[in-house]
Amino acid sequence: MPAPIGIFGGSGLYAMAGVRDTAARRIPTPFGETSDPLIFGTLEGVPVVFLSRHGLGHRFTPSEVNYRANVWAMKAAGCEILLSVSAVGTLQERHEPGTLRLPDQFIDRTHLRASTFFGNGLVGHVNYADPTSAWLREKLLAAGKRLLLPIEDGGTYVNMEGPQFSTRAESRLHRSWGADLIGMTQATEAKLAREAELVFATIALVTDWDAWRDEEEGAVGSDIMAMMAANVGKAQELLRRVVGDLAGGPPEHEPARHALATALVTPPDKVPAETREKLRLLVGKYGY
Repeated sequence: MPAPIGIFGGSGLYAMAGVRDTAARRIPTPFGETSDPLIFGTLEGVPVVFLSRHGLGHRFTPSEVNYRANVWAMKAAGCEILLSVSAVGTLQERHEPGTLRLPDQFIDRTHLRASTFFGNGLVGHVNYADPTSAWLREKLLAAGKRLLLPIEDGGTYVNMEGPQFSTRAESRLHRSWGADLIGMTQATEAKLAREAELVFATIALVTDWDAWRDEEEGAVGSDIMAMMAANVGKAQELLRRVVGDLAGGPPEHEPARHALATALVTPPDKVPAETREKLRLLVGKYGY
């Protein structure tokens, strides 16, 4: 059965509590295997599909994650909405560890990973000015406030490559830009979600102060995982509360739903047959 709401779990969120009637499925993709089998089920009676980004047991570094396969599989599963849970460091005093944030902008500083489905004879340039859905963030914010969670909308997320954490100089540079949060996964997922015409939002779980404060040691993996474990319950509570508000699907006017309508540059008759077939899931409705 189609699962209109997809959920990516990040560090610490390797399974989704409360999902019932579960079935695990591997969905083949033109880009290889997903991080783990997709878990289909219902959450509060709403069909969902869950995928652990780093794999059960946290087997993949941020650069090793097969983002294209993961997002493609969500699209192939029938998802229209993609919610992505991610641990982040904070670059500003007001975003304290233990809080939840819904970033609306990204700065992508990665350089080792594929972040587009296009190429090999088909060029696409999607509008990415607003990479997360205001409609989806509004639903998340309202649900979080009803639960009295420490949640705030907006903010700029710097996507570093990793897997090392920031130097103090890097952290202070990002802070000087006015950026709010730093992590290793979300800009890549957001770009691919836009190309797949999925309505996307990040639930950022603030775990640490990064490295810009002299009085702090800097990001420490074990401390971050401990804070993440404390935050995971908040994220699961938020997801349980919000899915009912999303069950009807995104509104027709959501920009992400039509992202490829004006993005495809190469005329269909100039695209190699192999590429057309490979990307049919994304571009078939546009005559390719």
